[in-house]
Amino acid sequence: MRNEVTIFCPATVSNVGPGFDLLGFALETPGDELVVKRNDLGKLQLIDQSGTGLPLDPHTNVAAIAASALLDELKIADGFDLIFTKKINPGSGLGSSAASCVAAVMGINELLGAPLSAPELLPYAMEGEQAASGSYHADNIAPALLGGFTLIRGYDPLDIKHIPYPDDLHCAVVHPDLQFKTSEGRKVIPKTFPIATAIAQAGNLAGLIAGLTTSDHGLIGRSIVDHFAEPYRTGKLPEFEALRKKTTDAGALGSGLSGSGPSIFALCRSREIAESVAAVMQAHFSEHDITSNTYVSKVSEAGCRITG
Repeated sequence: MRNEVTIFCPATVSNVGPGFDLLGFALETPGDELVVKRNDLGKLQLIDQSGTGLPLDPHTNVAAIAASALLDELKIADGFDLIFTKKINPGSGLGSSAASCVAAVMGINELLGAPLSAPELLPYAMEGEQAASGSYHADNIAPALLGGFTLIRGYDPLDIKHIPYPDDLHCAVVHPDLQFKTSEGRKVIPKTFPIATAIAQAGNLAGLIAGLTTSDHGLIGRSIVDHFAEPYRTGKLPEFEALRKKTTDAGALGSGLSGSGPSIFALCRSREIAESVAAVMQAHFSEHDITSNTYVSKVSEAGCRITG
């Protein structure tokens, strides 16, 4: 039986416009790298080599919370080290907590001889995500674990479906040097909406799913509109609507907040277009004296995986 394993878990874009808590997809980069190693302590030990200042208390670290949920369910009292060597920036809106949770449960599951399949690990990873955001949701967890575009049809019981998408679909992401907490981002969203708003949101989500499955790029672009969360979350981003128009003018199909932000994603028909859009997004923030990082990636069919 192995004593050590290295896991890579990709960043994710969630909501994808109208898919609040229901839709997400995996990126090729960036991602978390986690080494999971057996120890003789009979408990979880956290080691941060990523330089991101992660909490090292197993009661507050989301990866440890997810790992504990799995170990409790399997009635395992073994000890493990969770060593973070690379980390998605916390508070970036790119599924940082989800990647940590998924990598931890996959690594421990592997060292235990893989008693559970990847889909069976979802509920345990979600326990850590709930601790991070205050909400039991899987729109980052599911694509981080399973890859591709995933739709969460329902939560009771958990019902997840992979969504086909065009082979040429690429994503440009800009992460401005700002930090938004998911838990705070959820608090600003109204608890109820007028029925007309709900109908518009449902139409956009249905349109986005239809556009993805039929490779209708125009329909994809028209459908990346969020009436639920985005209007209440973009106030701290300078000239957000102007930026959205710039991405469209540069060739993007559509754009919006990744999760609760501050990262912004734009779906494009090629890597070349995505690279141009990424440069436009970074220039926008530079004009407002905000530094940023950009990523260009295909929508990744691969989710969390063992790399060593």
